[in-house]
Amino acid sequence: MKRPGPLLTLLAGLLLAMFMLSLNATTGTKSASSYQEPSPSATAPTSAPPTSTPPSPTPPTPSRSAAPDADYAGRTDDDSAAVAVSVRDGRAIAYFCDGRDKESWLKGNVKDDGTMKLSGKHGAKLNGTLEAGKRIRGTVDLDGQRYAFTADKAIRPSGLYRATATVRGAKVDGGWIVLPGGNQVGILNRDGKPSAAPRIDPETGAVTVDGQTLTARPVTP
Repeated sequence: MKRPGPLLTLLAGLLLAMFMLSLNATTGTKSASSYQEPSPSATAPTSAPPTSTPPSPTPPTPSRSAAPDADYAGRTDDDSAAVAVSVRDGRAIAYFCDGRDKESWLKGNVKDDGTMKLSGKHGAKLNGTLEAGKRIRGTVDLDGQRYAFTADKAIRPSGLYRATATVRGAKVDGGWIVLPGGNQVGILNRDGKPSAAPRIDPETGAVTVDGQTLTARPVTP
């Protein structure tokens, strides 16, 4: 009787081959099913939203400071008269005086740039410019004449003074300019009649008019 050896060996080989094919098929399916395509949101790089650069702020316009409070006194360029100006809170009052019979009180505003246009009686005008808070240069128009002047910053007792009173029945109105160095220029009106004014004591303002003691006080706007 013949052995079935070769036939059994062939049959065993076929069964092993079928088992390996079945195993490979199962493994491939599982591998394919376990793989997932990455979602676009997961793979796409995150980009920051566009930012707009804010416009640069417009620098503020520098403001000019108001003219400082101060007093100024000086003489006209032809040395024929004196001029004093008192500045307070953007206002100014000025006095032009030749020490004999010509005078004028003027007032008005001072702009932030230091320019001023002051006016007085009978069309009198003063146009001036404050220079770095140290002096005022300008002109005075009075009685058809123009007088250029320079008035430097004055330190008390230099400056502008005035006294009004009734003396022996007469109305008295006096104005004084005390210049740097102590010189004085002034006019005293008695009932509207001008004459050279007596000297005042700059420390106290005391002045004697027709035997009566008056007090001349600093003038401010």
